[in-house]
Amino acid sequence: MTKSVEPKQSLVQVGVARGDVTPPVGIYHRMWGAATHDRSTGIHRPLTATVLSIAPEDTSGKTQRKIIVSLDHCLLWTVEMRTLLDRVAQRAKVDRDCITVFFSHTHAAGLMGLERCELPGGDVIPQYLDDIASEIARLVRAAISTAQSASMSYGTGRCSLATNRDYFDVEQSGYVCGYNPDGIADDTVVVARVTGTTGESLATIVNYACHPTTLAWDNTLISPDYVGAMREVIESSTGAPCFFIQGASGDIGPREGFVGNVAVADRNGRQLGYAALAALEAVTPAKERLVYAGAVVSGATIGTWQYQAQSNEQLRLASAWRSAICEVDLPFRDDLPRRDELLEDQRRRLADEQTARAADDPQRAREARAMAERATRRLVRVEHLDEGDTFPYRAELWRVGDAIWIPLDGEHYNVLQRRLRERFPEYTLIIGTLANGSCVWYLPDAESYGKGLYQEEASILARGSLEKLTEALVETIQELIA
Repeated sequence: MTKSVEPKQSLVQVGVARGDVTPPVGIYHRMWGAATHDRSTGIHRPLTATVLSIAPEDTSGKTQRKIIVSLDHCLLWTVEMRTLLDRVAQRAKVDRDCITVFFSHTHAAGLMGLERCELPGGDVIPQYLDDIASEIARLVRAAISTAQSASMSYGTGRCSLATNRDYFDVEQSGYVCGYNPDGIADDTVVVARVTGTTGESLATIVNYACHPTTLAWDNTLISPDYVGAMREVIESSTGAPCFFIQGASGDIGPREGFVGNVAVADRNGRQLGYAALAALEAVTPAKERLVYAGAVVSGATIGTWQYQAQSNEQLRLASAWRSAICEVDLPFRDDLPRRDELLEDQRRRLADEQTARAADDPQRAREARAMAERATRRLVRVEHLDEGDTFPYRAELWRVGDAIWIPLDGEHYNVLQRRLRERFPEYTLIIGTLANGSCVWYLPDAESYGKGLYQEEASILARGSLEKLTEALVETIQELIA
C-alpha cells in the first residue's frame, strides 16, 4: 500500500524576464491565403517575449545554462531564424547553442519573412526583426543577472479547448482543416510553478497542444490569439509571468476557430487559463511530499495525510541535470518539388490573380491569391534543404529533475506526445514544438498520408518519419533516465 506521494519537481537556478515585442501597426500582416488585407490595422493584445535562464542548482562546475524564450509569433523561416539566434547570442554574449526559442505559433502576429519586403508594410520587417533580436538579448542578460535558486513543481490538468482538425467534407469528397468532433486530441495541460527560496512565485509554465488559429483571414489586428487571454488569467492570479510552450498540435486546433472576432480568441484563452490555474492549485508545495500519517478515530476511522519535508536523497534526484542528443535521418518525400517548378507555379498563380482582377472577378482573384501564397510557402520550404535523400534531424533533450524537456523542430501530429507520455508516465514531459522554427514543417503520422490533407502537402518528409522520430526520442529518453 502506498504510504507517500512524491512530487514531480526540478531544483534549479532560474532567472525570468519579460518584454514587449509588438510590431508597429501597418507592418505586413497577411498570414492567410484567403486574407484580402496586407497591413495590420491595429493591436488586439501586445505580443511578448518571455525568457527563462535555467541552470543546475549546483553551479560549482562548468555552467550548463539553458536560455529558453517564449515568443509570440507563428514562426520564422530558416534564414530569419538563424539570423535571430546569431544576433541574440552575440548581443547577449551567450553561446548560441544554449538558446531555444519556443514560438507560441499565433497566426495573427504577422508573417515576418524577408521575401515579403516588397509587399505593403514589408519594408518594416528587416528593422523589426533586428529590434526583436535586441530586445530578446536584453531580456537574456536580465534573466541571467537575476537568476536564483528555485524549484519547478509540476502538475497536470485537462482542457477541452484542443480538438482534432482533420475533417472529411462529404460534399467536397476530401479532407479540410477544421473541427473534427470524431477525432482524437490530447487534452493534457502540463503546468509548472516556479518558486523562489522565500516562497515567491517567479513564473508559471504552461505546456499545451492547440494551434492558435482562432483568428484567421478576417482578422486584421496584431494578436497573440488565445495565448494572450490565457496569460492574463494566470498572471492576474499568480503575479508572475506565464511562459507558454506549444505542444504537438499538427492536427489539433480550437473547436471554435478561423474567425475574425477577437472576443472568441479571448474566450478560448480564458478556458485554457482557468484549466491551468486549476492544475496549479493541486501542485504539491516545493520540496515537500504527501505522507500517510495514520488513523484518527472519529465517527468513522479516518486515514490522515500530511505534508512533510523531502529527504536529502529525494532533493538530490530533483537536482538531476543531464542532456542527450537525439539524431535520426528522416527521408524526404519522393515527390518533393524542385525550386524551378515552384517558381513557375508562383508566377502562374500571380498572373491568374491579375487576370481575375482585370475581369472584376473578386472571388477568383481571392482564390488565385491564396494559391500564390501556397506556392510562395512551398518555395520557402525547399530553399534551405541540402542535397541528399534524408534530412538530418537533431534535437537536444534535457533531464531536469523529474522532468524531461523535449524541444522539437517542426509541427508534429498529436500522437507523438500521446505515445511518449504513455511510455514514460513516471516523468513529466515538456514537449515543445516549433523549437527554433521549422525546417521540416509538418510531421503527420503514417495513417494520415494519402488522404489529401494540407499537412501532408506542407510536409517535406516521407510517410513513417513521425514514427521513426518517436522511436529515436524514446531511445534518447531512456538514455537520460538510465
